[in-house]
Amino acid sequence: MPTASRLLLSARTFFTLPAPAAFAVPLGLSLNLPSLLPGIFESILRAVPKKKTSHSKKRMRQLAGKALKDVTALNRCSACGKVKRSHMLCEHSHSFDIFGIASTSSHIVSVAGDSNVKVWELATPKHPLAHVFNGAHRLGAHHVAASTAVTEPLAATAGFAGEIIIWDLENMKERSRIEVVSDCDGVWAIAISPKGEQIAATTCDGKINVWNTSDMKNMAAQYTTKGSFGMCIDMSADGNLIASGHQNGGIYIFNNTTERMHHSLQGLVKPIRCVKFSPAGKLLAACGDSNVIGLFDVSSGEQVANLSGHSSWIFSLAWSTTGEYLVSGSFDGKVKVWSMETRSCVATQSEATASVYAVQWLPKGVSGGEGFVSAGANRTLAFYRETSGE
Repeated sequence: MPTASRLLLSARTFFTLPAPAAFAVPLGLSLNLPSLLPGIFESILRAVPKKKTSHSKKRMRQLAGKALKDVTALNRCSACGKVKRSHMLCEHSHSFDIFGIASTSSHIVSVAGDSNVKVWELATPKHPLAHVFNGAHRLGAHHVAASTAVTEPLAATAGFAGEIIIWDLENMKERSRIEVVSDCDGVWAIAISPKGEQIAATTCDGKINVWNTSDMKNMAAQYTTKGSFGMCIDMSADGNLIASGHQNGGIYIFNNTTERMHHSLQGLVKPIRCVKFSPAGKLLAACGDSNVIGLFDVSSGEQVANLSGHSSWIFSLAWSTTGEYLVSGSFDGKVKVWSMETRSCVATQSEATASVYAVQWLPKGVSGGEGFVSAGANRTLAFYRETSGE
């Protein structure tokens, strides 16, 4: 089966609800994924309340992990002129569901089922659109990763045709790309080292490919697992470790210096949809179809905690810059914030029926405090922040 077809078939499994047996889609049926995306879910994205609350009420709400109130304030979009809720960007940031977001020190990069890669400003409260790479991925894109370096920031995007494109965000231009040349040569999930020196990607046959961004024509390293589709990947803050999650439930940690497997982890129901190292590299968070977030000690490989609360598949995770909090986005349409001190949910943001495919913690100081951004089936980026008294 050609690479693009295999990736599209895997994408259908990744992003759709399981159908009852009587209505199951025949395996031989060919689906055009981008044409299906616009009508999958209706979505209304709710936001963090801006009403001042007493410290005691705030603390009680945090301990209970209760849902936060809606924002009803409206303003006019500076881009399209339409009236919208104040915490959200333009009515539709993309014309299709948004599958991935990543942040640099100054921008948010988003990818969706359409062919465009969009870059948004973080310096101003309205987060205007800074640049659009039109037609970047002919079949759409599903993953994005970005370096956190202040100078020469890079982003990498992966498309449904199996290609990777590296973007120079300082000059807003394409830097290099890797195209599919053979069956199962295409990649799925991608990760980039904080300084942008290396890129790692999973493949449909369970391999982990690593390239130096200075030489994308020659592979720097390749790691093998048990052959199961690699659904997610992450690199530690120092770039020394790579973690991958797979369709069969396997989680692997590789040492990028010795080029050896560090740990093979188990404990969650298959498949694994997201893995994320904590900023200090001491913990690995993993999630998937178990509706549970597992926390693993990177040094010993032991599972040290389970975070329960979502009622459906968990698609995305992101750590705060200090590692004190973890945010998660789920198919149940909820965004949850977890405290690492109490190992419990301290806030829940309800997203109604809209699935949340991507969450990303914002660099500290953006928009006046700690905050994060989420995106998904509503096709809009929504920004949340913590302010004094909330």
